[in-house]
Amino acid sequence: MKVGILGLGEAGTVYAAGFLNNGWQVAGYDPGDVATPAGVERMASAADAVQGCDLVLGLTGAKAALAVAEETAPHLQATTVYADMNAGAPELKRKIADVIAGSSSAIFADVSVIGSVPKYRHRTALVASGQGASVIADHFGTLGAPVEDLGAEPGAASARKLLRSLFMKGLGAIIVEAVEAGRAAGDEQWVRTQIAAELAGGEAALERLYEGTYKHADRRARETSAAAELVTQLGLDAELVQAISQFHSLTGRPQGLRNTAPVTPEVLTGYQGLPTANIGDATERLGLLDSGISAIWPGARAVGRALTVWTRAGDNQAIHEAVKIAEPGDMIVVNGEGDASRALIGELIAERARARGVVGMVLDGAARDVEVLAEMGFPVWARAVTPAGPYKFGPGRVGVPVAVGGVVCQPGDLVVGDGDGVAIVPADRAASVLAAAREVEAEEARRRSSIRAVAAATVTPGGAS
Repeated sequence: MKVGILGLGEAGTVYAAGFLNNGWQVAGYDPGDVATPAGVERMASAADAVQGCDLVLGLTGAKAALAVAEETAPHLQATTVYADMNAGAPELKRKIADVIAGSSSAIFADVSVIGSVPKYRHRTALVASGQGASVIADHFGTLGAPVEDLGAEPGAASARKLLRSLFMKGLGAIIVEAVEAGRAAGDEQWVRTQIAAELAGGEAALERLYEGTYKHADRRARETSAAAELVTQLGLDAELVQAISQFHSLTGRPQGLRNTAPVTPEVLTGYQGLPTANIGDATERLGLLDSGISAIWPGARAVGRALTVWTRAGDNQAIHEAVKIAEPGDMIVVNGEGDASRALIGELIAERARARGVVGMVLDGAARDVEVLAEMGFPVWARAVTPAGPYKFGPGRVGVPVAVGGVVCQPGDLVVGDGDGVAIVPADRAASVLAAAREVEAEEARRRSSIRAVAAATVTPGGAS
């Protein structure tokens, strides 16, 4: 028997060991720089990893799950059971099932882990639904894992998982908040003792939930976000679940729960070189300024914190005020009411801004002195270019929420600009979106690599295809 494991992270490594111990041949694939588990034959692509497998485990993370299914489905044999084990929304599982059915004769199973994999390893309880659920029960049963066959359509197992996550991930969030508050108050051990006394697993259970919340912050943020969608679909208010999702995002920041500016220098560095297109994919195309606002010189690129300005059309008095208080790493974002008749900035104000450490400007209005700004290397995105200069009478506001290119930008939000345009990321989501956008970037790199590999394989040594 042979199993292909797509994703060789913590869970993939655990299940690889379980199947190897039970005499299975194990092939694996992961585009990331992760260690290959002992005994696993690591393949060059996801398609290679599923070749000739009786069972395939999708453990790539929910964001990549659909794309990986699309890539591998044509390479599955008719007797293969494709088990998607990612913590995704029911609708995602149904889409993956359709992909498998549309490109192969393989059998699909929606499988969710119900319990702690670090604690129970490959014997962790599962729930399964879909056509392949009964086969999953047989295969994982040999590993010692209890499997509940729901006998239902794909998505049913995922819904069960998310319902459980409402409690478990919420409990983890409460424990972290209480312990951190206890530490800040100088009473951490007392708080820990109180919590442990109420948990069946005592101190060990507390520590597992506490450490796991930090360790898996980004994944749990996405999981509870999917749970919030489910709650909404059930006709209930999802405000609490959304807050839990946001809490998990906070634990994934370098500063954790410390009440500091969310867009730290580390976050800014993390976004350097990240395309706005990847950020848009990671945010479901939200927060992207309309295409009327574009770089005024080729190659412009910048990442910064929003210093916001709202000014009367064609008037830049408030922009001068913003430059006076700007700090290194700021990006001045201006609601100029979309006016294209007069330039809000030119080379002189750009020089002053650069001297203050401003990394660029985004204008819902016009700019001028394009050639000089390009020579300076000062990035500007604007709705128009005109030689007409601005008024300097006001009124205007600095440090207030502004609407720019159809997007609301708050002071301190993350701003990323490149040749494709400008993306605005809310400050409190900057860290979680960074992780998701890097996943998108890695997935695109993996898919490009696969396309090139296929293209290379079709070319004969003589150069003809």
